[in-house]
Amino acid sequence: MTTENDFKKYHEWLLTRSWTGILYRKFYLYPQINKRINGQVLDIGCGIGDYVRISNNAIGLDINPFNIEYCKSIGLNCVLFENNIPFKDQTFDSILFDNVIEHIYDPYNLINDAKRVLKTGGRMIIGIPGIEHFFYDSDHKVCYAEDQLKNNFYIDSLKTIEIFYTPNIKILRKFFVHSCRWLVLEKC
Repeated sequence: MTTENDFKKYHEWLLTRSWTGILYRKFYLYPQINKRINGQVLDIGCGIGDYVRISNNAIGLDINPFNIEYCKSIGLNCVLFENNIPFKDQTFDSILFDNVIEHIYDPYNLINDAKRVLKTGGRMIIGIPGIEHFFYDSDHKVCYAEDQLKNNFYIDSLKTIEIFYTPNIKILRKFFVHSCRWLVLEKC
């Protein structure tokens, strides 16, 4: 079980990001994601609100009360996740999991709940760290191989549209701490 101290430490760690990481997200990663989603976006595991900050159509959701307090203090639309996603069925056009599911031993219930609030025809994007960089964060619990990524998240009424990588040049992924694999799903 995660304690208040654990939440505080993780929040403080998120605030120590490098300027290169911030620029990478804002000018490379998020434009790549935005090419694949549209409409009202729910950013599940929003952290300190990086994506919500650059999107006028995003609402953040996070389990960490320190992250939510921080996001609200800078004027972001973010909500604390407690037991279930606190929105009505078919509310969102897109859902983003940016480096979230590797922190959860069994994300099945969370993904099913996300599927509930996703509109038919909506897209869900799930990003996980590359295998080379899984151990960068001590809070990572599950390392997904590409086969597992395709099989574990092919849940009823979701179909795989695309798998892409950031950065998209393979040699760079070995050296880039933020390298990720991304699964784009569509709700049927």
